[in-house]
Amino acid sequence: MTGIAAYAPSAAGDQVDIMEYAGLVKRVANHMICRLPANVQMDDLIQAGLIALMEAAKQYDPDQGATFETYATIRVRGAMLDEVRHNNWAPRSVFRKARMLASAVRDVENQHGRDARPAEVAAALNITLDEYYELLSEANCHALLSIDASGCMEHEQDRTADPYREIEEQEFKQALAERITDLPERERLVLALYYDQELNLREIGEVLGVSESRVCQIHSQATLRLRARMSEWFERD
Repeated sequence: MTGIAAYAPSAAGDQVDIMEYAGLVKRVANHMICRLPANVQMDDLIQAGLIALMEAAKQYDPDQGATFETYATIRVRGAMLDEVRHNNWAPRSVFRKARMLASAVRDVENQHGRDARPAEVAAALNITLDEYYELLSEANCHALLSIDASGCMEHEQDRTADPYREIEEQEFKQALAERITDLPERERLVLALYYDQELNLREIGEVLGVSESRVCQIHSQATLRLRARMSEWFERD
């Protein structure tokens, strides 16, 4: 961390040891990189995360109730998502594919009144199951940005924010939580291990006794299903 100040004064006047939390940035980057397009560089994520860490150290106020690690993690993850968005890592075709897949899942679930199976979605799109999983993998970046962003909305910590915007964000989070509860059990478990326990895909695979690629498929299927069931929110982007 050459050139990075070791300590930074927080909003409360305390000194935060930046070096103590440097590993947090790498951990968050490693957690995200495996599900981003191959052209996203780890160094770019880490650079964005380090800048966010320094800003978090300056703005942290322990009186708000959160620990510095929790506050910094939110800020770092949000900065990395912003880095991916601002540099247009995902081509527009990715967003079109995500919408196409979500629409097919929604149609199948409306038709059958239950969770859509991968083979049924593939049949609805008139493609093979292998082609479906390939599309799912390509669209996964958009799902990441849509779902992960919901957990980072508060990273800006703007206390003068539009109250209507804050209400909308709270409604979105409530709707997302309800849809997650309705997911198939394995998909719900993978999301909990990834977002709540912050395990990476390899670690989740070890817990479930499946390959890392299979965990990626399950995660992608879960986020696709969420997008389909929350189209009234995601189609705004």
